[in-house]
Amino acid sequence: MKKKIILYAGLFLLLFTGYSCSDFLDKAPDDQLTLEKVFNDKIRTEEWLAGVYTGIIGPFTQSEDTYDGFGDDFSKNSGIETWGAIEITKLRGNWTPSDACPPDYFGNLPRNIRAAHLFIANAKPLFDQGVPPEEVELMKAECRFLIAYYYYLMVKIYGAVPFQDGLADLETPVNELMLGQRPFHEMIDWIDNELKEAANVLPPYYSEAGKYGRATSIVCLAVRARMLLFAASPLVNDPSGSRSEYVSYENDKGEKLFDFQYQPERWTRAAEACRELIELAHANGHALYYEYNSDGSIDPFMSYTNMSLTDFHNGNKEILFAKHSGDYAQYESYATPNGARGSGFMGVTQSLVDAFFMANGLPAILGYEADGKTPIINKASNYSEQGFSTNDELRKTQWLVGKGASKNNLMNPVTNAGTYMMYYGREPRFYCSVRYNEQWHQPANRNLNFFKGGNDNVSAWDSPENGYLLFKRLDPYFAPAINPLHKYRPGIIFRLGEAYLNYAEALNECDPGNPDILFYLNKIRERAGIPVYGTGADQIAVPANQAEMRKAIHRERRVELNCESTIRFDDIRRWKQVEELLSVDFYGMNAETGTEKSDNPNLEKAFYKRTQYFKRGFTWRNYWFPIPQSQMDKNPNLRQLPGWRGSNN
Repeated sequence: MKKKIILYAGLFLLLFTGYSCSDFLDKAPDDQLTLEKVFNDKIRTEEWLAGVYTGIIGPFTQSEDTYDGFGDDFSKNSGIETWGAIEITKLRGNWTPSDACPPDYFGNLPRNIRAAHLFIANAKPLFDQGVPPEEVELMKAECRFLIAYYYYLMVKIYGAVPFQDGLADLETPVNELMLGQRPFHEMIDWIDNELKEAANVLPPYYSEAGKYGRATSIVCLAVRARMLLFAASPLVNDPSGSRSEYVSYENDKGEKLFDFQYQPERWTRAAEACRELIELAHANGHALYYEYNSDGSIDPFMSYTNMSLTDFHNGNKEILFAKHSGDYAQYESYATPNGARGSGFMGVTQSLVDAFFMANGLPAILGYEADGKTPIINKASNYSEQGFSTNDELRKTQWLVGKGASKNNLMNPVTNAGTYMMYYGREPRFYCSVRYNEQWHQPANRNLNFFKGGNDNVSAWDSPENGYLLFKRLDPYFAPAINPLHKYRPGIIFRLGEAYLNYAEALNECDPGNPDILFYLNKIRERAGIPVYGTGADQIAVPANQAEMRKAIHRERRVELNCESTIRFDDIRRWKQVEELLSVDFYGMNAETGTEKSDNPNLEKAFYKRTQYFKRGFTWRNYWFPIPQSQMDKNPNLRQLPGWRGSNN
């Protein structure tokens, strides 16, 4: 084998020295190790492959590597902007291509892609070290998956990216390596084919525990299904309302980078991909995660909570792909109340609170008046924003979070007397996702106190700016003052519940009325503990037509998948709702001055009244992220996305 000096950063140094991912990919090896030396050694070969995986960001990461907070689910206290939280600055609309851009897929992922190509080109069987040909074939298929997955992540946020299928020859002139972007749907087709090819080689699961978190055929199909749903959606598959800037957006060769011409077969393709994923997952034992009460009924509180906290090897077969990560400790600390020794600044929005159903399965809020603040209340739902409850609200559950709850009881309190009526009688997923004022905090053995100056609202930044903290994916019994250890939880990236909703949405667009739409939508609602759609006495009326079903599916996604990384923001983008939802005032409770337990809108210090706390500044340009200016400066063949100032635009 011809020796080649490694030119693509010391791709295995991280594994020997503990460098960060950036160091791992940027630093050249001190001893000029050759590719031959690396791939003649089993350990170094495996470590190289592990390095290729470092481009996958876990769902708990809360740093400049993510854009979780760009949607309308998460709401971090804007005071952390003072501490360098660039996310808050961007939410205000203060964003240029020269700014740090989370996540910098454009700058980072090409290095992982090159590393994967190098692995494919150089890995070989090592019979004397126990690496047979079939194992090498699997590892190369993993690299094919990772290359396709990383290109998908890039295309999803930049729309069109440079592409090279394989390694460039080392003798290629630098100017020929400066590639322009390829059209969006051309990239989708290539990625789709690579994912199918990798799926044909990879197993649906690994029996070896040490391979948990590695690519499988199911993961390939999960990425494919999510990607094709995006590629079929109005953002890139609907000429109506498409801005002329995008229609005329071209690469350096004069090729159109977006094809907005509506093609219904894109929805069919997405639906087929979702169906194939679900069938393969079911055939290999995957199912929604359930926990049950002593009488055999589904416990929706425990099911939804522990779906996020239970590992695959402990019975959570809903997981399709997860990443081992310790970031959940930081994530949990950010959302733990300050008075319970947490940071207490990571909350959720009022619009998310409004999105949850009532216990009777009906939506509480149907929309907002022209002022963007006043809710249009669904009177049939029994929802109210007036007054406080006079009794404990008992539900059949072993979710022991309410005051007075006991594992010896079949019926346990989920809200206690004195709860603001906005939070009374809501569906189980609400209580498992949102921490609200005066909710019983079981670890601290007291009510949460988000009143201004209260135990959990004494800091300008380590407090819930709008009166809510995040509760989803948190251990409800975590108590830093008693036990500072964070309970392990899987970093779920793909799960079966999302696949069901993806399939229902795609089917509704290409085959409205297909019975599978209602079947899979109802599977989600059944596990959530709310009435399903149907004609029975205890069921909710089936949406009357395709448009109404679309609304129902969108609403169910908002609730079921809330605060699961970037899913919500990507949904808002692909449905073309950025201007409608992310360029408006955001409201919450009056945590800034509210010291009184009152819902009187005319009382200045009343806590329980809708109050504006933040102004979003997203516009049409935020459907796509800008190409970093540093990349534009390096490559004259790149073309900046419309709406973003930069050279070569």
